[in-house]
Amino acid sequence: MAQTEGSRFRPLVFLSNNPISLIGVGLTTASALILIGFWVIDVVGHGGSANPYVGIIVDLCLPALFILGLILIPIGMLLRRRSLRAAGQLPTEYPKVDLANPVFRNALRFGLIATFLNFVIVGTASYRGVAYMDKPSFCGQSCHVMSPEFASYQVYPHSHVACTECHIASGLPGFVHAKLNGTKQLIQVILDNYSRPIMPEGKVPHASETCVHCHNPGRFIGDKLVVTTSYGDDENNPVTKSLVLMHVGGKDLAGHVSGIHGAHLGRIEYISTDETNQTIPWVAKVNDDGSTTEFVSSDAKQPVTGEKRVMDCLDCHNRAAHSFDTPEKALNRAMLRGLVDPSLPFAHKEGLALIKAEYASQAEADSKITSGFQDFYRTQHADVWNQKQSQIEQSAKALSEVYDRNVFPNMKLTWGTHPNNLGHNDYPGCFRCHDGSHNTKEGKSIDNDCSTCHNLLAVDEANPKQLADLGLQ
Repeated sequence: MAQTEGSRFRPLVFLSNNPISLIGVGLTTASALILIGFWVIDVVGHGGSANPYVGIIVDLCLPALFILGLILIPIGMLLRRRSLRAAGQLPTEYPKVDLANPVFRNALRFGLIATFLNFVIVGTASYRGVAYMDKPSFCGQSCHVMSPEFASYQVYPHSHVACTECHIASGLPGFVHAKLNGTKQLIQVILDNYSRPIMPEGKVPHASETCVHCHNPGRFIGDKLVVTTSYGDDENNPVTKSLVLMHVGGKDLAGHVSGIHGAHLGRIEYISTDETNQTIPWVAKVNDDGSTTEFVSSDAKQPVTGEKRVMDCLDCHNRAAHSFDTPEKALNRAMLRGLVDPSLPFAHKEGLALIKAEYASQAEADSKITSGFQDFYRTQHADVWNQKQSQIEQSAKALSEVYDRNVFPNMKLTWGTHPNNLGHNDYPGCFRCHDGSHNTKEGKSIDNDCSTCHNLLAVDEANPKQLADLGLQ
């Protein structure tokens, strides 16, 4: 019986003794071993910094190599059988599987060597692939749809933090969720059915799972002086400054809470009626005694329904790593840094008009912004053009770069597409809840006293006295 069973495998062993089948065996075995290794790491050795795009290798590339190896095995066997039959050398009785047989021994040796080489090659490539995909440059540059996020990421304080630190929650569940989501996004890109623009809300883990690894939300910060510089549209681009003393607050050593952070340290729930969380008709605060105080907007339709979410840092710091400016702020910052020369007459007015115009593409914007700014001085201020041509050209280039960091026509992302919830000057921000219209049944409103959060020390003043007193002007 044993001999009969063994004889059934003789043709398989004999016919698989060919380079194509043996390479297939090596690919299948090596990819299987590496896959098992990745699965073990996922289960017992995963760290919080692993990249979700590792799913491209684990879920797509390695299984593809495994299947390719399986396909090569019968292909090689069929080709060898056809070759032997054509040469009249196909045996009527296949040789026994015997290590003493030099042909079988050589085939086994070849298969082991192929498996080892494939293991080294595929394993090294997989490791290097995972290491490469752990870099922000992969997320931002290899995936073209992420170019807006990468452009903003590079110029803001979190530019030294890897994407995976913020986009993957700790532990195996967070890793698996991120990996599946990354694979889903890859498929969407391949099928060209991804959203334009990319909408991040709901895709970033809670701050308690990511941000708190570096930041302490309860740390007492106290007050912070914020100075904002603006330029006017007159010929000499008049400079004004606004000073705001922000009461950031927090929790001090005695346990007292104060300021903006302190007011939001408790458990607060809310219901939003839009994807970007700009309309919040219902808010609830859990009190120290466990009771709940509900606030409902007078503009809301009754009853308010929807998913209840627990407020965390990201509800205000929603663009911490990918902030897009308004055109005014972007230009004011560029002029303050000297990238757009403030000494050029009407630089603010002309520059603002050019970057706010609509263009079909960034290439068109680069061309028209640059030529438009230069032509303005060449035709209307020839004396300035002759004296400061290099400054004008540099300023024109800087204007183009300001546009390129904030507007991406191919992704349908323009000025104001992504609201920033810090503050309330450019977007609803704080006023989503602190608007005076969110009331309890008893008529109590969510606090909207401006002095709780800040004091305006100077508003659009040319020479604020406070700066002179501090020796900053």
